[in-house]
Amino acid sequence: MSQYQRLLLIINPLLRESAAINHAAALAKASGARLHILALIPSLDGLSLLETGNRLQVREAFLEEHRQTLEARAVNLRGRRIEVTTEVDWAADVEQRILEHVKAYEPDLLIKEIEQVSVLRRALYTPLDWHLLRHCPVPVYLVGGSGYVLPRKVLAAVEVSDVESTDNSLNEQIIRQANALAIQCNAELHLLYACDISAAYLADMGAMPLAELIRSLREDLQKSFLRLAGQFGVVSDQRHFIEGRPVTVLSEFAEEQHVDVIVMGRVRSRGLSKLLGSTTEHILYQVPCCVLAV
Repeated sequence: MSQYQRLLLIINPLLRESAAINHAAALAKASGARLHILALIPSLDGLSLLETGNRLQVREAFLEEHRQTLEARAVNLRGRRIEVTTEVDWAADVEQRILEHVKAYEPDLLIKEIEQVSVLRRALYTPLDWHLLRHCPVPVYLVGGSGYVLPRKVLAAVEVSDVESTDNSLNEQIIRQANALAIQCNAELHLLYACDISAAYLADMGAMPLAELIRSLREDLQKSFLRLAGQFGVVSDQRHFIEGRPVTVLSEFAEEQHVDVIVMGRVRSRGLSKLLGSTTEHILYQVPCCVLAV
């Protein structure tokens, strides 16, 4: 049976043509999944200045124009034997409308293009992509970069700093989701752990000399990583234990190794000071590829 049965793609038809359509279509074609494209248009304040009757007429005409445009794209995809349905509507609250559709459609993946947001804007308000990472009940596939529309190299980014906690359960979810995607796309599966032994983590480790402590801790973490890799049958040359800060390690590795998708965990409130969830949010604007958040 296919790894995916239903895919939900979110686009904003007011923006330039979404690269996410090509990615979603390629994945739907490879998996035989049904693809529903939901185009949400943020409510336009300018239309409220019109007379009531004119406003309703203009709003409907505006929607119909975008419906026809999207349906023409869907006809092309159906010609490639992809099962596609489309929907265009207004959305006063885009996040809420997306979550409502996720609940009703129950997709295996929610797909959306990454919205590039400046550091200043991120400081002033929470981007939509971050809201989805925090609240969407299904895996979120955020399309970025300019690589293959169908992944050829999938990277599972895990956290082995606390293998006795529920973090290990999340690691298993990350690897299983990455493996499912790799199988579906006939891609390579790689496993990576960014080992960041911070001073804050070392503070509670006793009076052992610092160099010896770091060496001992690094060895323990590497053993945990190799044990996890072995558990899921990841071959040795596709296991990557790299020292450094997660965002830096992942962005550099993705660039150098031409990674198409990084599979990561989502927001968590437990663990070390280095929260994997926070890394996932900030990595969106650093890596030259897609991010699948579990």
